[in-house]
Amino acid sequence: MLLRFIGRILVTALAAVIAAHFLKGVTVAGGTTPIILALVLAILNAFVKPILVILTIPVTILTLGLFLIVINIIIIMMASHLVDGFHVDGWISALLFSILLSVVSYILELIIGTAKK
Repeated sequence: MLLRFIGRILVTALAAVIAAHFLKGVTVAGGTTPIILALVLAILNAFVKPILVILTIPVTILTLGLFLIVINIIIIMMASHLVDGFHVDGWISALLFSILLSVVSYILELIIGTAKK
């Protein structure tokens, strides 16, 4: 289980570097920044995101689930404020980074064989 967690952190770190390379408004510095970013995103997604989802259930229902995209943007923006060396220019950049990070992570997990089946 620990090896799977470490593998997912490394995949997310690599995906963040790849996504930032293709997006103009996102910067991920070198060194340990991608790994720290992946850890911070894991913590935010584990603890903050469920609270935000619960607090915004009425809005999420009214928007037929589309408000969850706003929650993802908020998580990326929070990570931008918490991690030195990771910067997102605005909401659109955070949205695109969130989408690209998910897609690239999934593709990398398919390649190395850790994707959920």
